[in-house]
Amino acid sequence: MIWKIFYNIIVIPCLWIGFHIFGLINRKAARALRARRDLLEQFQIKMNGLKTGPKRIWFHSSSMGEFEQAKPIISELKKRQPEVQIIVSFFSPSGYEHSLSYKLADVITYIPFDSRSNARKFIEVMKPSTVVLMRYDIWPNHLWVLNSLGIPVIIANATLREKLYRNIPVIRQFIRSLYNSLDCILTVSENDKMVFDRFHLTRPTLEVIGDTRYDQVWKRSAESKIRKLVGPKILVGKKVVVVGSSWKEDEIELIPALFGLFSEFSDLIVIIVPHEPTEENLECLEKELNGKISNIRFSLMHEYNSEKVILVDSVGILIALYQYGHIAYVGGSFNNGIHNVLEPASYGIPIIFGPKYFNSQEAISIVKAKVGFSGSNSDELYHQIKQFLLDDVLRKECGDRAIEFVRKNIGATERVLSYLEKVS
Repeated sequence: MIWKIFYNIIVIPCLWIGFHIFGLINRKAARALRARRDLLEQFQIKMNGLKTGPKRIWFHSSSMGEFEQAKPIISELKKRQPEVQIIVSFFSPSGYEHSLSYKLADVITYIPFDSRSNARKFIEVMKPSTVVLMRYDIWPNHLWVLNSLGIPVIIANATLREKLYRNIPVIRQFIRSLYNSLDCILTVSENDKMVFDRFHLTRPTLEVIGDTRYDQVWKRSAESKIRKLVGPKILVGKKVVVVGSSWKEDEIELIPALFGLFSEFSDLIVIIVPHEPTEENLECLEKELNGKISNIRFSLMHEYNSEKVILVDSVGILIALYQYGHIAYVGGSFNNGIHNVLEPASYGIPIIFGPKYFNSQEAISIVKAKVGFSGSNSDELYHQIKQFLLDDVLRKECGDRAIEFVRKNIGATERVLSYLEKVS
């Protein structure tokens, strides 16, 4: 009871004020606030359109990355139980906006602001039979309402950053009370399980099941291989480097390295996929390249004339483009943190990135497996890419390790479903 009072009297008002202040200076936060103005009314209308009776399972993800982990679970669940209704919710606009066309969900919505009244109305309208939270996004009032109604709650791909509050006893006790309200905690790794174990939880089942992202990436890479995005004649006899989800900070270090490589390898082609392929970002890249390296936009490939750099001005095709790569550079690692390294790994190619990769357990693991390689500056990136361009045997050995790394981690989806069947 004390935690509910503390949260609702102190934390919730501070969060509400903080969100609205942040919305004044951040466009993404402002979009999220606007979308929540009539959220419960719109959600009621959506739910009224569903049939009554079938089992409903609610999947909640913070954003797009976490929802990628939910997709293989939902897909397999729908195969086994076509009649089940899937409700999908998001905290952030990036997840919600990019998932509106997702066909396996019966309703897609934002989660409302975590007040007691919002949580109770949202859940009473939804009437879920089971709830699956992805990774870490737990909202206390929603969880407490679910508990009061006796609705089972699982958290899948669970992880917990204990170091954020390791030496703050009050917060540790609060976190412990929240996780003790769950029925199952299914962690990614043994290390994650050890973190939860240190909280001495008494209620939830705690098991290591792996990461469903491996299942999703394996499936998507297999599906993407049938997409022929670049004409085969263009790439015959070429060595291809695919630069995925690059930020300006990546490009500052990477482009000088590429200039050096182009001077040594006449058969080199580089495909650059900016994280945000806006006109402004594309023009900035063209300015960096023009007069030095010939380049063309992906949308103009019908006019291709032996350009060395292809600038991708489309979204949603990165994973399919990795199939053409001999080497991948994954962006974000000179910015706030690395992006998805599993996608290129699933195609069996060496992966290069910058120094900021410790936000990703997968990136840490592929470094240990000698599949991924970090460079801290332009010169190091140049030498790392060069060694794989020169040595076909080394590149193939590394690629084989990458495939095996992904393959041996497949199967988490099945383990999640086995727990879901027990509680739903």
